[in-house]
Amino acid sequence: MKSINLLIVLIVLSVGSVNAKRNPDTAIFQPRNIKKAMNKAAEWQLQNPKHALYDWTNGAFYAGIYAGWETTGSKTMYKAMLEMGEKNNWKPGPRLHHADDHVICQTYLDLFRNTGDRRMIQPFIETMEKFRDTPYTAKDIEKITWWWCDALFMAPPALVKLGNILEDPSWFALNDRLFEECHELLYDRDEHLYARDIRYKWNEPGIETIREANGNKIFWSRGNGWVLAGLARVLQELPADYHKRSFYLQNFREMAARVAGLQQPDGLWRASLLDPESYPGGEASGSGFYCYALAWGINQGILDRDTYLPVVRKAWIGLNSLIQPDGRMGWVQPIGADPRKNFGADSWEVYGTGAFLLAGSEVIKLPRK
Repeated sequence: MKSINLLIVLIVLSVGSVNAKRNPDTAIFQPRNIKKAMNKAAEWQLQNPKHALYDWTNGAFYAGIYAGWETTGSKTMYKAMLEMGEKNNWKPGPRLHHADDHVICQTYLDLFRNTGDRRMIQPFIETMEKFRDTPYTAKDIEKITWWWCDALFMAPPALVKLGNILEDPSWFALNDRLFEECHELLYDRDEHLYARDIRYKWNEPGIETIREANGNKIFWSRGNGWVLAGLARVLQELPADYHKRSFYLQNFREMAARVAGLQQPDGLWRASLLDPESYPGGEASGSGFYCYALAWGINQGILDRDTYLPVVRKAWIGLNSLIQPDGRMGWVQPIGADPRKNFGADSWEVYGTGAFLLAGSEVIKLPRK
């Protein structure tokens, strides 16, 4: 009897192996292979650090590392987060009102939930209290506190996490006000996308309009990826009965539908969403954030599975094609404020890996068929 059972197991494994070889795309979605890809990308990036550890680039990266640790249980990832926090003295960056200097605190807050170590969040609490009580001074294009669309990934998730941890909804209210200011300034209600900042708004009085080569408005892929991923992370935190939740939910669904329609045949998105022919290479960071947010929406029952699952599956296959043999995430657009920077297989940045890890943490939860 044991021999028969063993034979059956061997046959099943053999058939599975043959099917995986015949259908390599299927293998990409096997949980063990998702974890393997995530570990490989994370380990390469941790061995090749870049930027100050409190920098926004690392804020996005360590958000991915936390999601990667939750998914894989990697001791390497967990140790890296603790070491990062200790080196930063658990502080945000030095600029009080700048959202980029708050994003690293998302990881501090998540780690606190696991450890209960108040040292991990006390500096952020003190900074945010000062932030709340200190008026912001606008200048030039910086008309409001969060005047560029990337800010909606950087600060809002940290504020709503803080509100949950402290059981203080005043932090939700602060986030609502600042988020809605940015939405009012930058959200294009016709295109259902965000301008990067006021310089890229269509026909803004007193601002010279910048257009793409095909005459379309400029909507930066990673900029909108920041926003859609930020919305997912805010919605993850807000209570189901929160009175402003519908605002974020509508924004998320509108953007998700628009973004899904702009996916290219290789499963990726181009650096400029409305002029893909001018930017032929699939861009890793924007594509990673879209894959993450859309997969999260499916997993939460917010997005229709039949509509969005094919989009996410294509995106994950495309993202895996960008990983280099050593684990480096290639095809990441360099730091900038718009699509117009060249990049290729050798181009990498820590936020590209962070986006990939966030995507993997949700793709692994998707239905297998």
